[in-house]
Amino acid sequence: MTTPASVPYPQEFALTLLRDMLRIRRMEERAAELYGEGKIRGFLHLYIGEEAVAVGALHALAADDAVIATYREHGHALIQGVPMNAIMAEMYGRQEGCSHGRGGSMHLFDATTRFFGGNAIVGGGLPLAVGLALAERMQKGRRISVCFFGEGAMAEGAFHESMNLAALWKLPVLFCCENNLYAMGTALARSQSQTDLCAKAAAYRVSASAVDGMDVVAVHEATRAAVEHVRSGQGPYFLEFQTYRFRAHSMFDPELYRDKAEVEKWKERGPIHTYSARLKALGLLDEQGFLEIAAAVKNEVEAAVAYAEGGTLEPTENLCMDVYTPEVQP
Repeated sequence: MTTPASVPYPQEFALTLLRDMLRIRRMEERAAELYGEGKIRGFLHLYIGEEAVAVGALHALAADDAVIATYREHGHALIQGVPMNAIMAEMYGRQEGCSHGRGGSMHLFDATTRFFGGNAIVGGGLPLAVGLALAERMQKGRRISVCFFGEGAMAEGAFHESMNLAALWKLPVLFCCENNLYAMGTALARSQSQTDLCAKAAAYRVSASAVDGMDVVAVHEATRAAVEHVRSGQGPYFLEFQTYRFRAHSMFDPELYRDKAEVEKWKERGPIHTYSARLKALGLLDEQGFLEIAAAVKNEVEAAVAYAEGGTLEPTENLCMDVYTPEVQP
């Protein structure tokens, strides 16, 4: 009989990790349904399959650390503390959304939780994370900035510039690369000659490590160690989370670049069912407990949908608000 891998946490926290992965998964599954119904429009990039990264990493941060993400950021926003109601309303384009309906799925933002946005530009969040870290250093604070990005962003100039400055100035930045193997529809080996991502970080003399991004415990432990490194003044750190998205790049993606068999193989390592099985084997969870968590998550999701459905659209007379600066009269 195989001994189950340990979960070195109190039961309450161990179940919190499971609950939060389920919250992301169910929210996004519902968002996909609503997109099909035409209630959510524009682009929609789902995080399904990658939940262990956001949950494991963000639970290792302090509440006032700054977080910057990509356009696949619903899960990061939720775990950072942005209410699900505000996220769903934003995807609906309602004024009650966290960006007042002006950002939509790719531009969630909430200054109160220090979630400084999703970003539609590949690699666009990296210089922002460096800027936030520089500001913190100049103010002699202890907060760190954490930037999530995909492996495709590592081919952008912004990645190299950001790594270089962060290393030169020993800034408190944690670089979190979510390597899901495909930058949109292009496999890593087809687009980058050096596929050892930690080697790229090492080229800037930045400490780096690769982590199983399908294992929420491995993610959490690696991030805790990296956060301690950064917060103690030793400079930036680079984490490569080796993960996989189960859905297409976006709702518009025909997904012709990978085999269905490959997707199904990765699903066997799905972070939610493998972790819940682990908890059950260790006696930290039973089936009834799982069903109770799932029911509570479903209720939260449906309440968020109802909130978004009851939201209001921005009046047309406000559409130019915050777009143009009014002319100043002498």
